[in-house]
Amino acid sequence: MKVVRILDYSIRLRTIQIYGIKPLSQSRVADQNDFSVNCSMFTQAHHTDFLEETTIFADVIVPVAVPNLFTYRVPRQLAEHIRIGARVVVQFGKTKVVTAVVAHLHHQPPQKYQAKYILELLDETPMVIPQQLSLFQWIADYYMCHVGEVLNVALPSGLKISSLSKVQFNPAFDQPELLTEKEALLIEELKKHQALTYDELARLADVKQVYHLIKTLVQKRAIIIFEEIKEKYTPKILKKIRLNAFYENPSALTSLLQDLERTPKQQEVVLHYLRYVPVLRSPELNQKGVEKSALSKANVSESSLQTLLKNGVLEQFEVIVSRFEDNPDDFVEAPTPILSASQSQAFSEIMEAFQQKDTVLLHGITGSGKTEVYIKLIEEVLASGSQVLYLLPEIALTTQIVVRLRKVFGDKMGIYHSRFSDNERVEVWKGVISGKYAFVIGVRSAIFLPFDNLGLIIVDEEHEASYKQFDPAPRYHARDVAVVIAHTQQAKVLLGSATPAIETYYNALTGRYGLVKMTQRFGNAQLPDIQLIDLKNARKQKEVKGDFAQSVLGALQHNFEQKEQSIIFQNRRGYAPYIQCDDCDTIASCPNCDVSLTHHYSQHELRCHYCGYHEAMYKTCQACGSVKLRSRGYGTEKIEEELQELFPSAKIARMDLDTTRTKTAFQTLINEVESGAIDILVGTQMISKGLDFEKVSLVCIFDADRIIHFPDFRASERAFQLFTQVAGRAGRRNIQGKVLIQTNNPQQKLLHQIAQNDYEGLYQSEIEERQAFAYPPFTRLIRLTIKHTEEALANKTAQALSNKLAEKLSKQRVLGPEKPLVERIRNQFIYEILIKLEKSINLKGAKQYIHEQVESIITDKQFKGASIIIDVDCM
Repeated sequence: MKVVRILDYSIRLRTIQIYGIKPLSQSRVADQNDFSVNCSMFTQAHHTDFLEETTIFADVIVPVAVPNLFTYRVPRQLAEHIRIGARVVVQFGKTKVVTAVVAHLHHQPPQKYQAKYILELLDETPMVIPQQLSLFQWIADYYMCHVGEVLNVALPSGLKISSLSKVQFNPAFDQPELLTEKEALLIEELKKHQALTYDELARLADVKQVYHLIKTLVQKRAIIIFEEIKEKYTPKILKKIRLNAFYENPSALTSLLQDLERTPKQQEVVLHYLRYVPVLRSPELNQKGVEKSALSKANVSESSLQTLLKNGVLEQFEVIVSRFEDNPDDFVEAPTPILSASQSQAFSEIMEAFQQKDTVLLHGITGSGKTEVYIKLIEEVLASGSQVLYLLPEIALTTQIVVRLRKVFGDKMGIYHSRFSDNERVEVWKGVISGKYAFVIGVRSAIFLPFDNLGLIIVDEEHEASYKQFDPAPRYHARDVAVVIAHTQQAKVLLGSATPAIETYYNALTGRYGLVKMTQRFGNAQLPDIQLIDLKNARKQKEVKGDFAQSVLGALQHNFEQKEQSIIFQNRRGYAPYIQCDDCDTIASCPNCDVSLTHHYSQHELRCHYCGYHEAMYKTCQACGSVKLRSRGYGTEKIEEELQELFPSAKIARMDLDTTRTKTAFQTLINEVESGAIDILVGTQMISKGLDFEKVSLVCIFDADRIIHFPDFRASERAFQLFTQVAGRAGRRNIQGKVLIQTNNPQQKLLHQIAQNDYEGLYQSEIEERQAFAYPPFTRLIRLTIKHTEEALANKTAQALSNKLAEKLSKQRVLGPEKPLVERIRNQFIYEILIKLEKSINLKGAKQYIHEQVESIITDKQFKGASIIIDVDCM
């Protein structure tokens, strides 16, 4: 990238563009990924040369929540290079500098405002392809948001620039007598340095009120303020060493070694190099060299190495490498798995179904071997020259499956998820464009990758709510977007699940999707034996210890003695959901939200899981001063502690958000379980997502009732999916697993459906209820969330919006407003309106009407300060 600095001396208001020139005649060596821009530019009239008929204008998508594209003028120097889909740097507003993407190129200046100049072109080859631009617009239209919001989520952070305000001395300033003592001190520091940030300037000059001084210096034209902008992506560069090609000649090398006998340390460096690279036998290896770090690790003299480099005996050079280059020893190549009879049948049925349908549901029970079928399909599609996208709902799930897939596909496979660094995600993005990665596995954000020749999209565990984006906008569902992408690229979609979403199964049964079933577990494995533990009766019989029934503890003890592994499932992290005073009953609550603070024992703190507020664990009650504080309820941390007391010789570990925050934490924990180093694993829903542990034969669901009775129309469906998926971790080989579900009411119909693996029964009861009460798949849901810092205004805004919507949509379709379960989050009071739209209704027209009413409320001064969030196809 060329270095660009746009300068304004505040003497004449004109645009100056300087390419490849050191700014202000100072000897600043600019990084190739860095350029600087003065944000005060491009607000006045431009040179008449730019107003010729050949002037090009670009409509760009800016990554902010505004309805329209913005038009910018393309500088002459960039006119022949700019392309649709290329990233550009533009000034948006008075001071903001952002990365935008070119959507259209034309010759028509905007009518409502004067077009500013594009500051810089970032790409010679566009980073966003036409298919993506169309997709971004579709997502914006369908999910009722702005295309800039889609772009902001779609582009990895490494493809966006970051800016930082900096100050430098104005060399045109020649009136030092105008400066105060403190101002003169700042100027002296600026003269010593090229440019400084505000904080650096304050620290070096030892001045506290630096902002006021900067303001006065700007008024006196003594300094220039500019934005230093950097691309976040930097390639990974390896420093390597090689022997000068002159010494590839045997006599020259012999002579060198003889000469170095006088400097044995330098000779030792050369001999170490020759051990790595047989120069005389393989000169081509010498050109590739060795990593400089390899010599450093060999404990050779660093000073001797530098002397050899200085004298030209050795040469140092740099190469750009992929961050995904793995040690060959890390992955042992494995052949394509041989399919069993049932897997082969499923593969054939899928291929046959694809002849008739673009989307097929693979309904395979847990442990049926769906992954092997996926691998066979991926190989077929890659062999045809098309691309494949494999979506997974959770980062945790990618860890184990990636290892299996890498053994088959090696470095042809890219991995894309948020735990990777910005640079790593950019490399995958660029790898898809260049053709390096024809196959990518990733989480929901991977649907935004620049595929242009997709043949297959696999959405594994398609029922998972993790595929739905909740905040920020766009609130898209990756499964549904995948179907749209496949349609536009004439690709196929395979939805896989042991417990499909009710809507997906309905689409399969009504013929919209194809349907293939796998009803047998792979090999000789059997479905686990599921037993319901009556916790209420156990308490009456005094057969409970802590909150574990004795029968559960006995099963855990037996499993431990048999050297088999167990899983305890509790979908609540932390030590305890809340702490309560025994004397006054006060519960510690979040000051910003209407929720209790969760006790995290290991961090000795109370934490809000909604806004992140935290404080040290109380020693006394904050209301009455009593020391009688008690933790109430069970989180995974407390269960882990209790089990450690009950089974002191067992190795117990925990898998939840708190223990798996780092990129490698998942893999480390999974490796420990697979190696048998862990006897009992306590975890949240992370452990339900497709993990395959050979030695796990017992699963205990600690508290089933809280999940079943959650107030949501999907509660039964989600409980069935979650419990079935967790149960599926048990007995995935020759030993039949056992699943124990603790409940206070074992007579519940849903629990018996789970115990009998009766998905058809669940579907039938759910579909009848949803049809009777007009819920999906028979309607579409749009939720409007109204927020305000004042409860009365939040209520007033919600009521006004509800009334406006009901005028045309009717009260039968517009439900609410109502308060949600948590009425206040981050000091904002919340009301919700739920809109039910029949499938027969004009969806586009209804959305337009909703948008108009929302806009009329937002622009009404009496509702000032209110925000309204639209969630289409809310979960």
